Amino acid sequence: MLGEAVEGLAVQAGGRYLDGTFGRGGHARAVLSRLGPDGRLLLMDRDPAAIAAAREAFATDPRVSIRHGNFADMADWDETAAGLDGVLLDLGVSSPQLDEAARGFSFMADAPLDMRMDTTQGESAAAFLARADEHEIADVLWTFGEERFSRKIARAIVARRAEAPITRTGELAALIDRTIGRREPGKHPATRSFQALRIRVNGELDAVQRGLDAALERLKVGGRLSVISFHSLEDRAVKQFIRDHSGRVQGSRRGPPVAAKPARLAAVGKARFPSDAELAVNPRARSAVLRVAEKLA
Repeated sequence: MLGEAVEGLAVQAGGRYLDGTFGRGGHARAVLSRLGPDGRLLLMDRDPAAIAAAREAFATDPRVSIRHGNFADMADWDETAAGLDGVLLDLGVSSPQLDEAARGFSFMADAPLDMRMDTTQGESAAAFLARADEHEIADVLWTFGEERFSRKIARAIVARRAEAPITRTGELAALIDRTIGRREPGKHPATRSFQALRIRVNGELDAVQRGLDAALERLKVGGRLSVISFHSLEDRAVKQFIRDHSGRVQGSRRGPPVAAKPARLAAVGKARFPSDAELAVNPRARSAVLRVAEKLA
């Protein structure tokens, strides 16, 4: 949804924009093509490989600044202090991360069970599974993967690690397959568990919430927030954030209405989904959802 996400920013030639998830630069190039000589593009990514690609591609462009870091910390970057005309976030794991087997994000190839987006810090998935108790593992699989068999899988993981540590993606995928079998047609039984572990290892939902807060703080009045989500947990957080800051009265039908907060965001159109043409060339986009909002006075 590259075109739709950049279109949602309503790029001005002299504006200042932040791409908080550079990846391999598809969105960045599209924004730059719309900027004039006085425009500014700030690039962030927590993945060192993505930052290396950004520096190779854009280090000589005077309109571009690059920072290795989590988009959740964008407000700590002095370059954002002057305010932003747009923030673009393409959430979740990137295609390069999935395609590089050694990163451990996918069970399609056997590799070290890492899953860290920022390989310079934090705890790998293997380290988490080696130290967490059965209850914590089950809670992660249920909360972040909505895995119905979370307890059964957690129990199997703890029993297996008593014999030897689980350090490879292939080991974990095979263990889950043996434990719960193929219960969803067309979906590997390890899909939900791998998603859950990745979200836990990278603190993704916390980063989404902090990043949305930081974006709202740094956006200028009239600035746009354009966010692509790839699973229901992310999209729910983005949708709720826009709603919470829209000035609408909150509360349930059974309770008294809660006074509305001052409106700070307005949704721009409805949620958008990939076209059939995009899905034909990029099946990974099938779960993508784009939401755009504009900061109000």
